[in-house]
Amino acid sequence: MAVIEESEVREQIRKERTALADSLDELRGELGEATDVGARLGGVLPLAIAGATGAGFVLGGGIGATVRYFMRRSRER
Repeated sequence: MAVIEESEVREQIRKERTALADSLDELRGELGEATDVGARLGGVLPLAIAGATGAGFVLGGGIGATVRYFMRRSRER
């Protein structure tokens, strides 16, 4: 059985810490790139917002509710 000296263990721990810190920095950079919505959408951001608003209106039943509202108002007159 080989005897590992304390200095060797300390050196190995130092190397592992350095490798872990480098990996963490790389991960932070990649995460920042992946979550940068403004850069991904670029010049079409207003169009994307309008599309999302329209989709939310339709999915929320907005068209049917609006038609019922105006039909009810026309019958009341």
